[in-house]
Amino acid sequence: MLKWKLDNLEVAVVSGGRMRIDGGAMFGVVPRAVWARAVPPDEAHRIQLDTNCLLIRAGGRCAIVDTGYGSKGSDRDRRNFALEEGEPLVRNLAALGVEPAAVDTVILTHLHFDHVGGCTRRTDAGQIEPVFASARHVVQRSEWDDAIGGAPEFASQYFADDFAVLADRGMLEFLDGDAEVMPGVTCRHVGGHTSGHQIISLGEGDRPVLYLADLCPTTAHLPTMWSMAYDLFPLDVRRTKPRIFAEAIVAQNPVLFAHDSETKGAWLEEMPGGLVALGRKLDGTEHDLRRVP
Repeated sequence: MLKWKLDNLEVAVVSGGRMRIDGGAMFGVVPRAVWARAVPPDEAHRIQLDTNCLLIRAGGRCAIVDTGYGSKGSDRDRRNFALEEGEPLVRNLAALGVEPAAVDTVILTHLHFDHVGGCTRRTDAGQIEPVFASARHVVQRSEWDDAIGGAPEFASQYFADDFAVLADRGMLEFLDGDAEVMPGVTCRHVGGHTSGHQIISLGEGDRPVLYLADLCPTTAHLPTMWSMAYDLFPLDVRRTKPRIFAEAIVAQNPVLFAHDSETKGAWLEEMPGGLVALGRKLDGTEHDLRRVP
């Protein structure tokens, strides 16, 4: 697990479970002959991904960003997506000495199963219950509206078992745009992947470290036109990525990737012609994210 210091924050990347997803879905209109050179698929045309969640601790507070896919997947899902058994995020938090009851804030970048599935579990009696029972769960209101709206085009995007019980128990906190949810942790509504998709800004002042969520899920998605078939508003993704990358380059801070199985975070470099390249990768040593390599 990777851990760093950032201003008053202690930040760790914690896996919510590894998985395999169809490469064509992950790269949308990019031809297979092109993306397969960057990320070789397996015999079932899937590429290896991780669900890189964040653990954030500061001043006695304990927050997580996203929760992975959890334990509710069917046998078919586990086979098709090569999901891990049990509750990967809970298991990996325990390795850091953090139990679910200690988490007071869960920040959800959006409500797709691989980001919100770990919020709930199914009991032996078949009931759905919250995993982080003492936490407020923060999400953009527009994301919630889409998730519960019942529009047929979203039928395969959102699954009520992942989040409905949170509303039933009054555990949701809705945002309408950008908002600081705890000192040094700000949600920034960017849309693109979904209408309510948000990225997370970490650190005080005007030099944030950015958790990109599904705006740029892996290092292979750095090119402007490399977006996912899952992106509901791909034009917005292509317009937003260059702006966010430029911000990170000017700040000389790394960005954090939500799904890259090898590179959890890295500094970005500007190349001729407006291209963005991967710079030095974050390694496993504890250090200050403000230190420019």
